[in-house]
Amino acid sequence: MHPENVKRLEVFPDVPETEIIDATPYLALVHEPAYIKNIRNAHLDGDWLDRDTRVSPGSYAAAVAAVGATIMASETGDFALVRPPGHHAYPNRSSGFCLFNNVAIATQKLVNEGKRVLLIDFDGHLGDGTSHIFYDTDQVLYWSIHQYPAFPGNGRVSEIGEGSGTGYTINVPLPPQSGDDIFMDAFRTFLPLVEKQFQPDVVAISAGFDAHVFDLLLELRVTVGSFYRIGKTLSERFDHLFATLEGGYNVEELPRCVYNFLAGVNGEEAPYEEAPTTSSRTIWEEYENRLHVLINYLQPYWKF
Repeated sequence: MHPENVKRLEVFPDVPETEIIDATPYLALVHEPAYIKNIRNAHLDGDWLDRDTRVSPGSYAAAVAAVGATIMASETGDFALVRPPGHHAYPNRSSGFCLFNNVAIATQKLVNEGKRVLLIDFDGHLGDGTSHIFYDTDQVLYWSIHQYPAFPGNGRVSEIGEGSGTGYTINVPLPPQSGDDIFMDAFRTFLPLVEKQFQPDVVAISAGFDAHVFDLLLELRVTVGSFYRIGKTLSERFDHLFATLEGGYNVEELPRCVYNFLAGVNGEEAPYEEAPTTSSRTIWEEYENRLHVLINYLQPYWKF
């Protein structure tokens, strides 16, 4: 079975159905008209848009609904529990199970309304589509914590934006086998920068949970406690934040990750606990080398 399947939402049976706005008019904020038409027409069961992304007759409607739910979450400060995910989708092509870039469309709508947006992507894969879309703007700071090397292959420390967006892309690439200690260090290291120096009006979160130690697609070793701490810290630091679901492909672990993150955001006790993981000395040394190089790249644009 394809890892991005309906079971990813069926494991949340207590979530009530919600009427979703029609997001069709907003797709063009990010995506090219020809691409939107292509997705609308890619309706035959079993069609493959790329080597990873498969569509069925209901895919277009589901993807539009995912965009709509994410826009609604951006307006109400909620979590959009959606599929398909979006952060690998480019303006003119699908990638990595993603059709439309949910968080990018919601973010661009906010930018058009005059907002500065901090876009945090803690999915274990780089959101390469999102990074590409905002690579040359200073109105969105894209901050990704992800495994490297891994799909999609980029997300190096040297990728910091271009033009007016130079310095406004922060890629924190974690070595495979990184645990909670490194994951949280990557989060804490750049939090003062994005909070105090960028000073966003809104925080958008690509909330992917495939960094979990038991996920199927990556080699990170993050536990539910880190997702709780990230949610709690962000809600304490920022007044307006929203999130949309990205990855997370172990359907037994995904609800625990999501509910811990939401408990942190809502200031509640963490419903699930796991023994925290630690990283080996070799992994720490590799991570610290990458961190040092990344800070050198960013120092002309930010204070450390």
